[in-house]
Amino acid sequence: MDKLTGYWQTFFAEQLEQDYMKNLSAFLREQKQQGQIVYPASDNIFNAFEWTPLEQVKVVIIGQDPYHGLGQAHGLSFSVPPGVDKPPSLKNIFKELNRDLGVEAPVHGCLESWAKRGVMMLNSVLTVPDGMAGGHQKKGWEQFTNAALQAINEHCEHVVFLSWGRFAHGVCEQIDRSKHLVVKTSHPSPLGASKVGKDFAAFMGSGCFSQANRWLMEQQIAPVNWQID
Repeated sequence: MDKLTGYWQTFFAEQLEQDYMKNLSAFLREQKQQGQIVYPASDNIFNAFEWTPLEQVKVVIIGQDPYHGLGQAHGLSFSVPPGVDKPPSLKNIFKELNRDLGVEAPVHGCLESWAKRGVMMLNSVLTVPDGMAGGHQKKGWEQFTNAALQAINEHCEHVVFLSWGRFAHGVCEQIDRSKHLVVKTSHPSPLGASKVGKDFAAFMGSGCFSQANRWLMEQQIAPVNWQID
């Protein structure tokens, strides 16, 4: 949290004083005391906030919880550090990015360059026990990240929320669509990438990246450079 700037400093100070965060911190300490391996490493948990100041947010990508395999999670939804194999969902994200904007997939799966250009990649739950997807749900993280989304909703003027999958659809219900854009698609995982719903498109073929940029330009905001360093 040492790298937090601007509004996020105030936000963290307020949230850390609340009982739910104190209880969450105690739970995480207890997990580690019991020998449970937790991802990501403690100094990476809040990377989404450290690398994307609220004042710079253009796009928010909602995830559910971190990858639960060794070395995968590093605080950005869908991203993995360089040198780690790309998970299937991320491979599909790169396929759609290439189809949509002609951006070539990088050799790695690290999306840090997006984060530093105003794309906030935020999981609803920020920690996970080794090998147990969803293992830290309903421990307090959801309250924290919902408050963060509400801060973006209230304090930012024009933000695109890329809402991939039913979980993200539910999380984005609070977003004020009179000033923000919510792009709803299926999840990019192989099981869901081609599914179509009554109120959402299939992720593959959605053109969600170009949709986001067109809308930002309509609001007189510079589009996102989706090229990955």
